[in-house]
Amino acid sequence: MDIEPEGDVTLRTLAMPADTNVSGDIFGGWVLSQMDIAAGIVAGERADGRVATVAVDAMKFIRPVKVGDVLCVYCSIQRVGRTSMAIEVEAWVRRGRTRGREKVTEAIFTFVAIDEEGKPREVPKV
Repeated sequence: MDIEPEGDVTLRTLAMPADTNVSGDIFGGWVLSQMDIAAGIVAGERADGRVATVAVDAMKFIRPVKVGDVLCVYCSIQRVGRTSMAIEVEAWVRRGRTRGREKVTEAIFTFVAIDEEGKPREVPKV
């Protein structure tokens, strides 16, 4: 059995038939986009403003996501630099809406805080 998720649950959504690939599993790009949305929420809150994704590192698809699974995305801030931050993101599913969870993928997302003109700006000190 998997260990507990790391970080805080940031996003939960239901995998739907429209999100499937040709094999009938949920398309990896859909999962990636949900993870990017969740990480962007965390990064934007920490940066106190606009952020942009600049990199996704160490993406590993561990198990498929199926139609009807509840995708739960957990995020934790791993590093904060002068203008950027790294967010660790884990995606877990609840199969058939049960309480049991399975980890399906993980990655590190790097964001840069940007100003109104899209130029890097400093991340506020906490």
